[in-house]
Amino acid sequence: MPAAFTTHLGLALPIIQGPMTGSDTPALAAAVSEAGGLGMLGCGMRSPAAMAEAAAEVRRRTDRPFGMNLFVQATPTPDDATVQAALQRLAPLYAEFGLVPERPAQWCEDFAAQFDALVAARPAVASFTFGILTAAQVARLQAVGSYVIGTATTLAEAQAWAAVGADAVCASGMEAGGHRGTFLTPTQPGATGAAPSLADFAASMVGTLPLVAQCVQALSIPVIAAGGIMDGRGIAGALALGAQAVQMGTAFLTCPESAIGTAYREALTRAQATDTRTTRIFSGRPARGIVNRMMQALQSDEATVPPYPVQNALTGALRRAAAQAGQADCLSLWAGQGVAQVRPMPAAQLVALLAQEWQQATAPRGNSTIGHQ
Repeated sequence: MPAAFTTHLGLALPIIQGPMTGSDTPALAAAVSEAGGLGMLGCGMRSPAAMAEAAAEVRRRTDRPFGMNLFVQATPTPDDATVQAALQRLAPLYAEFGLVPERPAQWCEDFAAQFDALVAARPAVASFTFGILTAAQVARLQAVGSYVIGTATTLAEAQAWAAVGADAVCASGMEAGGHRGTFLTPTQPGATGAAPSLADFAASMVGTLPLVAQCVQALSIPVIAAGGIMDGRGIAGALALGAQAVQMGTAFLTCPESAIGTAYREALTRAQATDTRTTRIFSGRPARGIVNRMMQALQSDEATVPPYPVQNALTGALRRAAAQAGQADCLSLWAGQGVAQVRPMPAAQLVALLAQEWQQATAPRGNSTIGHQ
């Protein structure tokens, strides 16, 4: 029987290209959707105008369903002492590029304005991470035809999304690349008021397989598996646990349609499975990426850098300078634990290969006998 998720959205394949803010493009999203999966636009750092422009470009390229993702966050108001201390820590790295770190013009995009832009764009799928919507916000999106997916890193977070009316939950395991979406305190289920502490993030590092299994057992809405899935065998394994689709980010990073630069691309193709770590150094929120010199140099400051999005904004100019110089040492090289399995190829070709591998992994095996008469 077809899964409710793919049937509702009219998808040929249970494959979602993970939203990768700053790394995905309308070309990538459209290519994945055209190939039978669900392309996504990571809009956490896009302005409302840029969101509308990106959505229009996807629609210019394809008439297939696609999705848009936002970070649920409030605009911070850090004190000057915190900002100055952070700038001083970063000054030596900025100096390598002939730059002096400065307080940015803004810490992040206004979520309320982004949310309005998302409603206006009416994507087939609206997904969220870093926090949770209210039931009224979920209903507003559903009223314009958007299917709402909430990101969860624990069973409690998945249940919280189900409680506000989400259509599906993306169970994001600790193997996933990029930022952890944790928003609940594990010891205080339902406590969504404050950002999780470092200890809370540590407690929320649940593997993809156990997280998916728990969510499928406990929820009545579709569960999407994310984290460490790189090939058709991984897709088959996740679906065997009851997931109705998989979300794959790292697998699509080396596609030519992605926005990453040469240094990042080369780092991905060289990386081994043991080369990733979770760090707060680049953005202030735990995120998994390939270890490099910046991560190692500031490792002792893990607990003291300001939280996301403050640290993310403070390192923005540094990361842009490193990208322009082709130096991976100061880039946030987000990647999941499956990074050693990246396969650089056009997105449509990768989707076709994943579909073939999945079909092979699920095909009935012929009878075999042990030994000979």
